[in-house]
Amino acid sequence: MKQLIKKIMPAFLLGWYHLGLAFLGAVLYGFPSRKLRVIGVTGTNGKTTTVNFITAILEEAGYKVASLSGIKFKIIDKEWLNLLKMTMPGRFKIQKFFRQAVNAKCQYAVLEVTSEGMKQHRHRFINFDTAVFTNLSQEHIEAHHGFENYRAAKGKLFQAAKNIHIINIDDKNADYFLRFTAKKRYTYGLSRGDINVQNAKFKLKLIGDFNIYNALAAIGVGVSQGMGLDICQRAVEKVEGIPGRMELVMTQPFRVFVDYAFTPNALEKVYQTLTNQPLNRSTSQLICVLGACGGGRDKWKRPVLGEIAARYCDEVIVTNEDPYDEDPQTIIEQVAEGAKNRAEKILDRREAIKRALSLAKPNDIVIITGKGCEPWLVEAKGRKVSWDDRKVVKEQFKKLNPAF
Repeated sequence: MKQLIKKIMPAFLLGWYHLGLAFLGAVLYGFPSRKLRVIGVTGTNGKTTTVNFITAILEEAGYKVASLSGIKFKIIDKEWLNLLKMTMPGRFKIQKFFRQAVNAKCQYAVLEVTSEGMKQHRHRFINFDTAVFTNLSQEHIEAHHGFENYRAAKGKLFQAAKNIHIINIDDKNADYFLRFTAKKRYTYGLSRGDINVQNAKFKLKLIGDFNIYNALAAIGVGVSQGMGLDICQRAVEKVEGIPGRMELVMTQPFRVFVDYAFTPNALEKVYQTLTNQPLNRSTSQLICVLGACGGGRDKWKRPVLGEIAARYCDEVIVTNEDPYDEDPQTIIEQVAEGAKNRAEKILDRREAIKRALSLAKPNDIVIITGKGCEPWLVEAKGRKVSWDDRKVVKEQFKKLNPAF
């Protein structure tokens, strides 16, 4: 029914339709966000990890916190998986979540805010206190009809949050987000910024400069809420890992990582991080498994992903990801084209992972990207196939090495 409405309704009426649903959802659940201090995190990459860091800091300070990410829903100690295949759920689900948080006597709610969600007014009638900007790179360009529109969609969060803005000053789009009015503004970065953490030594368990940025964003939130660096330090140092985000799923006889990265910028950062790990390139290799999403989304980036993989990886295996209604083999060919004949093409994702594991030798690193901890592989007509890259890695390794 929803798909039919989208097809037959003019664009301007569709906007009113989404806005109406947002209002109805807020009314139905009694505008619950008014009783919460809501923190929204937006950007191309790093939203989930930043939400986790922020939640950890607020909890360390003694607050009752609800959080919502592409991975899970969390209200104080109760957690359940986000199985919606939507980072930012629909209006009724979000408002229901806020109502549950209020009923549980939470003081804070932290959530990922997506450009598609704001395009569909899912952020409306949410009483945002704080907006956090992580970074911005080319993504969802076709859906938004250009980068400027994509960035403007992200900016709607900063229009909605009038109190506190937290901005990555190192990102080239920082000036755009600095234009929005706020009572207080904090910037962070590795080269400059208003948050000085030099007097406190932070030892993150998560690897990669991108996770330093994610932690800094969360520390910025903590500081903006009046929390000391000692609280922030204890909290971020306790975060041992985020499911499906640079998650180490095997350590012996070689290391295997699973990561959600599906944009060129995120993929390159993942590869850069891993090539900076202890890895003797003369005797060890980086083996990569990747694909690209279907559904007509950002086709321009498919060969770009292949080119990046070929540049960093010793072995490149291109496979199926979430084809939706597109031909998965065509998507694979488009990704592999960017690798300039350096890629092995395997349609079956399970077989692709098995192939990568069979190529790996002691001290090698295998990195599987695109899905992270997502529980589904989505095929034509929205058919969901139960899936978990992490489980498949362990199953296929056991088949290859039954005595290990």
